[in-house]
Amino acid sequence: MGDDDRDFIERAESVTGKLYGEPASIDQIADNFALYGLKKRTATLEDLDTEMRGEIGSGSHSLRRHAQLMALRQKMGGVHKALRKAKR
Repeated sequence: MGDDDRDFIERAESVTGKLYGEPASIDQIADNFALYGLKKRTATLEDLDTEMRGEIGSGSHSLRRHAQLMALRQKMGGVHKALRKAKR
């Protein structure tokens, strides 16, 4: 996946599109994130944080995509925090 220049949301949409015939929404991605184990959730959050630290293009698509990534990261962080609190 090193040469894959798609962002996290694009990769998730591609996978769910191939599996289910339509791309997943941000809410569906966050819901599926709850099914991950602790190590995979942590690694996913770290990867997403790394991705978000990258440069943001000045185009409207790039800015919109970054805002979507931020919203997704916030939802996923909340899910992870709730699961950690429940000792899962």
